[in-house]
Amino acid sequence: MDPLSDLLSLLRPSATVSSGFEAGGAWCVDFGDQTGKLKCYAILSGTCLLQIEGVAEPIRLQAGEAFVLPRGCAFKMAGHLAAEPVSASVIFPPARAGGQVVVGTGGEFTLAGARFAVSGGAARLLLDLLPPIVHLRGSTERAAMRWSLERMIEEMREARPGSELMAQDLAHMMLLQTLRAHLERSSPGEQGWLAALSDKNLRLAVAAIHADPARRWTLQALAAEAGMSRTVFAERFRTVMGETPMQYLARWRMALACDRLEHAGSPLAEIASDLGYASLSAFVTAFRRLVGVTPQQFRRARQSLPETPALAAE
Repeated sequence: MDPLSDLLSLLRPSATVSSGFEAGGAWCVDFGDQTGKLKCYAILSGTCLLQIEGVAEPIRLQAGEAFVLPRGCAFKMAGHLAAEPVSASVIFPPARAGGQVVVGTGGEFTLAGARFAVSGGAARLLLDLLPPIVHLRGSTERAAMRWSLERMIEEMREARPGSELMAQDLAHMMLLQTLRAHLERSSPGEQGWLAALSDKNLRLAVAAIHADPARRWTLQALAAEAGMSRTVFAERFRTVMGETPMQYLARWRMALACDRLEHAGSPLAEIASDLGYASLSAFVTAFRRLVGVTPQQFRRARQSLPETPALAAE
């Protein structure tokens, strides 16, 4: 698989409710803590302001644009940020099964999209690589995204046999189309994992790590994969990714380890060997440094978790 498919496979995003809302007048919706949730929406008509926790300035969204919120940050959407905020949990009650609701007077702004539950013990390691927002202002993927969105809305509205599963599959398609379009339109100077995949040289090194995580990679070997000198590669990788190539290699190995510890019964020594560690103790030390607990503690904790409940609609 390619690196984007690798990452989404480990995150295991599960579409829970596909929906949207229309708004008008003086309106503001407060979406609180979104931990464990990933949002993907498209603006169908009108404009609004999006204020994300930890992002200094609000972002103006317009018809035809799409965005993904991958980090689980709290956020607000508003026609006017000075308006009295209403909790999303009031507007979108947990029992609601998709469809659109009206906020304020309606008629001025329309949004539709999907929410995903992000499961798996590797989620924190991977989501830290992504920006607080992926904002797509326009792309060659717009027609395909519009098709997915319209079909998803149709499935929610008509509630035909199999509509729930169909809407979930269309939501996944919309998420992938948005992320892929962002990769194709990434601007110079952007930072993070997606920016590295947009870089014609760095993406070769990232793909090499994903293809063979057990290899005893050196900086020189990764630079050769990227077609760059060792010094230039190391500097550009650190500038774009925010961590060194060796740090990313360790992060990706631990994400793979988390997934296997949670979903497979492989012995620790086998996982350590498969991920390129010369000894079990070296693997345990690296795991504790990045994850915060030992592999044994992690496996016990994940196995004791109850089955993930359905997310509230907001």
